[in-house]
Amino acid sequence: MAIRLCGVFILVAASIHDCDGVLRFASYYKDHMVLQKSPERAVVWGYGSEGAQVKFTLSGQHQQKISQATVTNGTWRVSLDPVEAGGPYNVTAAVQNITAVLTDVLFGDVWLCGGQSNMLLELSKIFNASKELKNAAHYPHVRTFMASLTQNKTEQTDLIDVQIPWSVPPLYLSGFSAVCWLFGRDLYDKLQYPIGLVESCYGGTTIEAWSSPRALQHCGLLQQPGDGPKVNSVLWNAMIHPLLNMTIKGAIWYQGEDNTIYHQEKYNCSFPAMIDDWRMAFHQGSGGQTALDFPFGFVQLSTSKKNSTSDAFPNIRWHQTADTGFVPNPRMQKTFMAVAMDLPDEKSPYGPIHPRDKQDVAFRLSLGARAVAYGEQDVAFRGPFPSQILSTPKYLEITYDQKVSVTPSENIFEICCSESESPWDPKAHWVPAPIMEWGPTTVQLSTSLCSPTEQVAALRYAWRDWPCDFKACPIYSASKILPAPPFIANRTPAKVINEL
Repeated sequence: MAIRLCGVFILVAASIHDCDGVLRFASYYKDHMVLQKSPERAVVWGYGSEGAQVKFTLSGQHQQKISQATVTNGTWRVSLDPVEAGGPYNVTAAVQNITAVLTDVLFGDVWLCGGQSNMLLELSKIFNASKELKNAAHYPHVRTFMASLTQNKTEQTDLIDVQIPWSVPPLYLSGFSAVCWLFGRDLYDKLQYPIGLVESCYGGTTIEAWSSPRALQHCGLLQQPGDGPKVNSVLWNAMIHPLLNMTIKGAIWYQGEDNTIYHQEKYNCSFPAMIDDWRMAFHQGSGGQTALDFPFGFVQLSTSKKNSTSDAFPNIRWHQTADTGFVPNPRMQKTFMAVAMDLPDEKSPYGPIHPRDKQDVAFRLSLGARAVAYGEQDVAFRGPFPSQILSTPKYLEITYDQKVSVTPSENIFEICCSESESPWDPKAHWVPAPIMEWGPTTVQLSTSLCSPTEQVAALRYAWRDWPCDFKACPIYSASKILPAPPFIANRTPAKVINEL
């Protein structure tokens, strides 16, 4: 369903053009919603007649809190005192004898879900969709909201349209993001308190469309002429900027496919810059209530074309980590990542670029959230990553940062053979490095396919669009739950490849 608001709200010289001066809440404050719980303070705002005094009441079974705000430039705004998880509450805004009321409001953690088509992919389209939809009725405290797919060339103060109002599952859930829902459900299973999920995503879009001009300027990305949802900042303007007043716990993100063919080489700057900018903007927009370093999770790209020799997907996967290979890292602090390259779906009716297994994606994200966002100790959320790579004349030995489960492979590892010891040598070429043997934390690779006059200049793992079949990559955690992410490492003069 779609709810058409009475107009487009455009911020001009710090003023807002109100439709009619009628007392009401902003677009994303509706019955059944989730507001951010303590220790943060939830922000609630809306519209009214200029200068009016708005009395704001939060009433529940055991308490009632009253605040006041003045309508200025057509809007009023209240920061609530911190409220513990739970509910339901009624939220009432009143001016004299005119009231606007929200009912069945819960307090919990609010997560924003953004990106392009793999985040947009609906719950009704994934594997075991009927079972998931039936099971959703057991999660009445996981609430969903979806912004409409809109764009604008100027920053909007409120959403232009709402696709799905705040809802209690399973109402409207078949058309809601599968990854977002499953992530929230998995969190609820662990946290046992309300979770609010805000979906704001648009298929076939680039990161430039979701980024503010500030973030793009940081990476030297200039405004491009044209129309459509790929134009710089048009989705930031229409689908993110209106949400900035909302207090949120964190965000998850699934995007990057379209950047394999657009400013691919800039993604190692544009993605971290967008995260930094969102954090700053949500912190300021909420009056300091959303954390300046709020947790940000993302899905490393899955697969697209089997047997492709293009480096586009592996390049973006690498750039998603700011060319580090893992997160959190010094450039991308308080982030977490779900590796998805081992979850291909060649027969997906929505195209192989849209795999239907979103359960594993969401579960891996939830592990990261538990560790990074909630500080849960001893939660394994990262797959194995090399801590050292030793080069000898006949083999390479990789030492991982954890115990590994290994399946033999002739070609998942590749070495760059070069007479100049540089992978950027025009004569350099990549050849397979078969797995010879392995131990609890080590893997030995043969270098025999380099000629006697050549050196191993670099090593890479899973550096292809479609590196393995479903859950069948060669390197996993000892539990066989978390796949090792792809990496590329250059040789150093000390004979140890240690750029990782």
